[in-house]
Parts: sequence; C-alpha cells; structure tokens
Amino acid sequence: MKTHLKKAALISATSLTAAAALVSTNAYAQTGPAEASEPSGEIIVTGSRIARRNVESAAPVAVVDSEEFALSGAVNVESVINTLPQVVPGTTSFSNNPGGGVATLNLRGLDSARTMVLVNGRRWMFYDTQQIVDLNTIPSFLLESVDVVTGGASAVYGSDALAGVVNFRLKDVQGLEMGAQYGVTSRGDGQRLTANFAFGGEFADGRGHATVYGEYYDRKDVFASARKFSEDVNWDDYEGGIIPGGSSTTPQGRFTSTLSADDCPVGNVYCSPGAFYETPGAGRPRVATDLYNYGPVNYLMVPQERYLMGGYADYEFSDGHTAYTEVSYVNNRVANELAATPVTGTFNIDIATAAQFISAADVAAMNQLDTDGDGQVAMSVQRRTLEVGARNSLDERSAFRVLLGARGEITSNINYDAYYMFARTRNSNIQSGNVSRSAFQAGLDGSAPGINIYGPGTLTQAMADQIAITAQNTEISTLQVASGVISGSLFNTGMSRDDVGFAIGAEYRRVSSEFIPDTALSSGDVIGFNAGLPTEGAYDVKELFAELRVPLVTDTPGVYRLEATGAVRYSDYSLGAVGGVWAYAGGLEYAPIPDVTLRGQYQRAVRAPNVDELFGGQSQGFPGATDPCGANQAAAGQTDVVRQLCVASGVPNSAVWTDTIQLNTQIQGLFGGNADLQEETSDSWTAGAVFTPTFLPGFVATVDWYKITVDGAISTLGGGLANSLNLCYNVIQDINSEYCQAFIGSRNALGQLDGENPPAILNANTGALEVEGIDFEVSYMTSIGTGLISEDARISFNVLGNYTISNIYTPVADLPEETYECAGQFGQLVCGQPTPKWKWTSRLSFIDGPMTTSLRWRHVGAVSDDDPGVDYAVERLGSYDQFDLTLSADVTENFSLTAGVNNLFDKQPPTMGDNQQQTNTWPGVYDVLGRDFFISGRMTF
Repeated sequence: MKTHLKKAALISATSLTAAAALVSTNAYAQTGPAEASEPSGEIIVTGSRIARRNVESAAPVAVVDSEEFALSGAVNVESVINTLPQVVPGTTSFSNNPGGGVATLNLRGLDSARTMVLVNGRRWMFYDTQQIVDLNTIPSFLLESVDVVTGGASAVYGSDALAGVVNFRLKDVQGLEMGAQYGVTSRGDGQRLTANFAFGGEFADGRGHATVYGEYYDRKDVFASARKFSEDVNWDDYEGGIIPGGSSTTPQGRFTSTLSADDCPVGNVYCSPGAFYETPGAGRPRVATDLYNYGPVNYLMVPQERYLMGGYADYEFSDGHTAYTEVSYVNNRVANELAATPVTGTFNIDIATAAQFISAADVAAMNQLDTDGDGQVAMSVQRRTLEVGARNSLDERSAFRVLLGARGEITSNINYDAYYMFARTRNSNIQSGNVSRSAFQAGLDGSAPGINIYGPGTLTQAMADQIAITAQNTEISTLQVASGVISGSLFNTGMSRDDVGFAIGAEYRRVSSEFIPDTALSSGDVIGFNAGLPTEGAYDVKELFAELRVPLVTDTPGVYRLEATGAVRYSDYSLGAVGGVWAYAGGLEYAPIPDVTLRGQYQRAVRAPNVDELFGGQSQGFPGATDPCGANQAAAGQTDVVRQLCVASGVPNSAVWTDTIQLNTQIQGLFGGNADLQEETSDSWTAGAVFTPTFLPGFVATVDWYKITVDGAISTLGGGLANSLNLCYNVIQDINSEYCQAFIGSRNALGQLDGENPPAILNANTGALEVEGIDFEVSYMTSIGTGLISEDARISFNVLGNYTISNIYTPVADLPEETYECAGQFGQLVCGQPTPKWKWTSRLSFIDGPMTTSLRWRHVGAVSDDDPGVDYAVERLGSYDQFDLTLSADVTENFSLTAGVNNLFDKQPPTMGDNQQQTNTWPGVYDVLGRDFFISGRMTF
C-alpha cells in the first residue's frame, strides 16, 4: 500500500507543476543521461549551464510533468504542449492544408522558427530547410518533464531562442516497461493505437547504465465529411451572413474569353462571366452559385504511422570521468489529402478538337472569338479534374541522431562536458492526383489526342491517364554540433552560503539542407500541389560563451537570498550578411524572506536566417488575400487614387471593383529566399514573483510579466501577399513602390491575378514583432485524511494561465504607424488563428491510495475579428471551455491502468465562413473530434 500511495501522490503533485521553484532537487537529479553528474546533489536548471543547489532561476520556467501526458492520454507531444497557455498551436495532426505531416511548437505566437527545442539540454534534430523540430520524433512515453522558458536564451544556447526554450527531459529506465494505448472518438472514428517498450539497467558493476526503447503508433484519418460543422463549405457573404460556398473551379468546367469586355461579342456564351457546362457539351452563362463543395473530401485529422527506436547509455571509464552516447531513429509516414486538382489558367483551345465534345452553338461561339482565323482561341479555363482522383501528398520521414560525449571532474569544484552530435532527416514526398499543365494544354490545342473537359465526368480513363502526373520529391537536412563547456564554482564572497558559479565554453555548428523536387514540380508543370524550385544551402557558426552566477547575500535581515546572473555569447557566422553577433543576458533574484522570491531578467537574443529563408527556391503558394481592385474592397477604400493604381497595374477601368476580378479567396504568389538576409534580434524582459508560504504547506503561486520585441523580423515582402496588396493600394499608394511593383505584369487581360504570372513576394528583414503578457500559476496539494480506499487521501489543484496584454505585428518597420494588434483577435486580414487574451489549463485530482480521479479544464478566451473594414457574419468567437476526465489505478505492483474521456461534454468548435479558415473553424485551437475516449495500460518488471 505504501508504494501505491507514493506513486499516486506523485501523479497529482507533479501534474502541470508551475515554475521550477515547485520541483524538488531530486526531481531534476534523476533526469536522463545527457545531464552531467554534479557534486553535492547540484542540478542544472533549463536556461543555464551552471549547476546549483536550488531550482530557482531569474527566468520563469514552467514545468509539465510526465504524468500529465499519461492523464491526458497524449501519445504525441503536441497534444499536451499545445494546451499550454504560453503556446500558440503550430502544425498539428489537424493540419491538412498546409500540413506536411509534422507537429511543431510555437511559443508566444512568434513562430516555430523562433522557438528552440532541446532534448536533455541539447539541440534536437530538425526536419526541413526551415530548421524546425518535428515533435513527432520525441518519445513522449520516456519524458521525465518538459521545461518551458520564456524569453530569449541565445546567450546560453545560441541562435533560434527568440521566443524561448522548451527542454524535453528523458528519464533513465530501471528494468522493463511496456505500455499500450487505444483511443477512439464517440463517433467511432479517428482510431489511435500505440505500443511501446523501454528496457534499462546498470552494467559493469554499476559503473554504467543503458536504456533502449521502441514505439509503434498508428492513427487513422478523419475526413471533414464526418463532422456536421465541416461537411460543407460555408462562405461569409461579407454582409453579415453565411451562405453555401465552394470553389469556382468546378467539375463542370468554366470557360471565359480573354477578350476585354468591350471587345467580346455581345451574347457570346464565353464572354464574362463565362460558359458553365452543367450539361456535358452545352454551355450556359455561369452564375455565382456555380460552385464546387470541396470540404468533405479533405482530411480533418491526418493519418499517421510512426516507428521510433533508440537508446542512450553512459559508462564511467575512469573515476570521475564518464562517456555517454545517445542514438535515435524515427520513421514517420503522414498523408495529406485535398479535393481533386483545380486546373486554372489561360489555355489555347483548338476549335476543331473542341468540336468533338461541344454543341454546334458553342462551336459557333468559339469561331466568333477567333479574330485572327487560325482556328484557335485563348480561354481562361477552370476545370476540377475529379476523374484523375483526389490529391494526396505522402510524406515519409526517416530521421536519425547520434551523439557521443564525455563529462567529468577537472577539480573537486570544476567539471567539463563535451560532445559531438550528428543528425540527419530525409523526407520522401510522393504527390498523386496532379495534372500536367503541358499535357492538359496539348489535349486542348490539338497537339495530342483531345481531352473532353466540357462537363462533369467527361474525361475518360484514357484521358485522365493522359493528363495525370505523379511528383516525387526529396528533402534532406543535417545538423552537426560540437560543444564543450567547463563549469563549476570559483570562490565564496563571504556574504553568501553559496559559491560563485561559472560556465565557459565553445561550440561549432553546421547546418545544411536541400529540397530536391522532380523535374515536373520544379518546372511548374504540376497542377495540384505548389510548384517549387530546388533549395540547397549550408552555413556554419563558431561560438564562444560564458555565464556567471553570483550569490550576493544570504541569511541577513531583510535579505534571505540575493543573487545576480549574467551570460554572453559571441557567434561568428559564415554568412556574410550576418557575420559576428552578440547575445547577452542579465538577471536578479531577491528573496526578502523564504516565503517570497522576486525575480527579473533582461536578454538580448539573435536568430540567424535559416536555409530556406536564405536559399529557398522560388515556389508557388496560395495564401488567402483580398484584391483591393475587386468587389470586396471596402467602400471607404474605393477612391480615385486606388482606381488609378488598379488601372496602372493592369485592371481594365470598367472592371475595377467588380466581382470578375477576384474569383477565389486564395491568390497565387511566388515565394522564395534571399541570400542577403541579416539576423533577427530580440529584447526580452521578465519580472515576477514566487510565493511559497510556510504557513500553507503544499501551496505555490507564481506570477511573471514578460515583454519580447523582435526587430528585423524575416518574412515575405510586406509581411505576405495579402498585406503587400494592402500596402500597395491602400497605404503607400505609389505605383513605383516595391509593393506595387510586385504586382506589375501579374494580371491577365481581364485584370485578374490568375496565377499565370504570379507576383514575386520574396523574403526580407521587413517587420517587427512584440508580445507582452502575464503568466500565472497556482498549485496546491493537501491531505484530507481517510478516503474511500486509503487512510491518507489527497486533493491536488493546479491552474496554469496566461493573459496576453499585446501581440503586435508591424509588417514594415519603416511604417511603424501601420501596426496590427492581434491580442484578443483572429481573422484573415493579418492575425490568422485566434490569439485569446485569456488562456488557461487547470487540473483537479483526488488521490485515494492506488486510485486517482482527475478533472482537467481547458479555457480559450473570446476573440474578435481583426478586420474592421469588412462586416463578417462572425465578428466574435466566444470563450471556449473543454473538460476532460481521467481515472488511473495501480492495479498491482507492476500494472497500472488509465482510462479517460477528453472533451467530456462533446463541446463543438465555433464555426465561421470557410473563407476565413478552412473546415469552417480553427482546428489547431478548438477541438474538432468531439468526445474522445482512451484506455492505456503499463507494466513494469
């Protein structure tokens, strides 16, 4: 019974613990093999390389314990991390378009590229040219804890840590552990199955320890058609209502003459708005409701299959000197699936070839458009090729990481730790359901057997095979790190019970990455998935760093503890535009009494541009955007100046602000790298307090203010295509500006941005970011005496929350008056997915001997639309609350069983128009599966 009581108490006491001050020294002393052995029970707190006797630090550190993963039924790391108030969901299992089969971490909404991910205090492998970590590669069943550090940490860890650091600590395993879990929704879909094992123990008479592990995970897909809120495409009519929506590129086909409105013959079926082939071969004028409902055939939750294996070991080869190693391998297969390919663009149509498939009246109409008498006409064509099949993109990533190192004592007070790490990720991407633009054109202009696209289902199997094309692409990324640090204590000032601590070291890193598209994709011949050019690049960096911790005063009247910390790092990049850069930090902790600790810190951090930002080949993208020359331009913006800009950039005067200009909510653009990019810099300030009242044992409260600013933020020109349009036509209003010039030559004869010559919106150090808020946590556990089973039942309560004061985006730093406040906002204009001002997660647990009953409450605050110029049907999304219930029991000394239900009350996500967000909601923020059950078991030997 005592074993049961101890284990059950741990489940509650460590679930979602608050700051590092809440965790006992022993909690960190048992972390994985990468943690150096420190004398006198000293530990290393995330955010510092100096060992210390206490867990307090100047920077706030939130800790998620391993039991939170078990109680929430999380198999993938993202499931728990994305519920944290400090995190804005990145790419998740519900990311289908865009997706890529990964799970990413985005602290403070500052983007995944600005969040550093560590495992056992060291860099983890990244998966692509953007040098971002895929959380799928981290074994959640081996986690001891996860530490989240707010603010820049470049002085300690190097580039990328502008938003903060997340450190995943793996545990040493003693004996054999085996586990399995099954999950399914209340609707009987979305099945998830995982099985894992870990084996560990000592060898060589206790001088060494090794752990080996493996896991298999399989997740089934859920289509959008399986949920009522996403089975149809809903559109916002921009007048306060929701209407049936979809794509104007339909299986019936739409054909519009490229002649201007003035030159197109009156009454010709192909004149704008074009011919629609509801009946095969017989065109009629298209109407606004001629749309294709693409919603139900998209994935709501993407399928995944993963194999994960590895091990880590250490061996004391000489007294006080230990060698250690880590090895890991992951094979991860994830598919994304979209509706059948929408073929759009201007094509030459041979009238004689078309005559086989269309009515005599339509042939006559085509002949009327043949002004030069060559038997061909140019048409703007839109045709959804259902006959070719759905578009499916399968990513299969194989990643491995090898690390070798040694640590030990130089003197009784000074230690060393040095290692070399190599990681490589290879992604094989296969795209099916694509259409070859050249083959499609050949089937229309008579240079190949004709294809019948004039109506639904008119393509025969032979025709579909003629135009279908499969794309196979490869992505390879490598990371090498050689690092060495000497740390320890120097002397005692005589004013403190602790010695002055230090750490000095050097590090070398080399990153390289390449994207190798096949010929069809790189040439732009593929229609269906975004075209892309090869990307290849590499750079290295040599660094020196130092850190100092000075205990100033302890145990004097009015000063229980006063401590100062400082860190500095110099980095020399092989990138000419970056060169040498400095990062530095300083902090102070002051505890007037043992019950209260005040803390504050300032950090200057840097982030060098990644391979994709520097060397990325230009590729096509389809972001949501509003063309100011189209019908959706706000009435107040329909000025003479804007009209002149529209005409000057290629819009016929008579078409300005008509519904013929923008046919879809997405606008195709060309995006790519810039080798002249410089580094980003950030300044972060934190200040807070920790309360551990001695008169209330088991109670801890923390509150911390933070402010992070990022200058020289790397983004696409003007912050993206949508904002470049806005800057050109509504803000700067100068046809010679770089923003307007990006759209010159990109419109067709009708004035549409149809993708034939997409605007180039390349990377630049263009903007600035600022986030400010308050983190808070309250944790309390107390004994309530006799329970139903044990004589020492306990109750544990914890709440971890965040209040976002501001989240400001400045697309162009030279225009500081053009800023966007995204705190409490969502929408298409700038902010994207909701950024609530209030967000918290809390857990209430009742521990009764071997039985734990736990209730979790997740809260996402209300948000409002970020676009005051448009009257959306959904201008506000109310607060969203979700409750999860878990029962856990130690059935025997060696077997534990956990069962739970997430989204207990089947809370449905808020919905809006699909032209604000795909699937009519925000799957990364709100639950889209509904009530979800899981059961898991674990055996230890």
